[in-house]
Amino acid sequence: MKLRVITYLSLAVAILLSVSCNETYAPKPRGFFRIDLPEKSYQRYNGPCPFSFEYPSYAVISPDSSANKQRCWQNIDLPQFNATIHLSYHPINSEKTLNELSEDSRTFAFKHTSKATSINEARIYNPREQKFGVYYTIEGNTASFAQFYLTDSTRHYLRAALYFNEEPRADSIQPVLSFIKKDIDVLIKSFHWK
Repeated sequence: MKLRVITYLSLAVAILLSVSCNETYAPKPRGFFRIDLPEKSYQRYNGPCPFSFEYPSYAVISPDSSANKQRCWQNIDLPQFNATIHLSYHPINSEKTLNELSEDSRTFAFKHTSKATSINEARIYNPREQKFGVYYTIEGNTASFAQFYLTDSTRHYLRAALYFNEEPRADSIQPVLSFIKKDIDVLIKSFHWK
């Protein structure tokens, strides 16, 4: 009798194991947090600096706090996205200065070459508003995803760079990056020299 019970139990366990093993296991794909994007609305920056522009209402403008800061260096903080657009203004007193600043901007953008999958340059050209420059979009897992500079080519120069305050993972921040790039487009289109 004891042998019979052990045989039935062994048979039951074997049947359960064979039935339960028919399901294949596949790991679940990695998930990301849901991101609630705010409604687009803008306000005008019209501070003491020689320029004005529109920036998102969910952003905060603060003076730059770096050690080598200069007058009219500003940060557009996007706290909801853990991102900052750094603005650095330079007065121009010669063509040599303009060329040096433009080349510096290009150098800063192309410093990301080792991690970038591509770096695209778009020319900004609006002679009616005295607005000239280059807009760099940087693809890949880089520290900065968008940079640009604007100048009137005679007296003013402004450089901007978007940085996320976290490890760069282009695939996980892509929705936020697309959202912020639209804000950068508005900033550039609404930008005016005083």
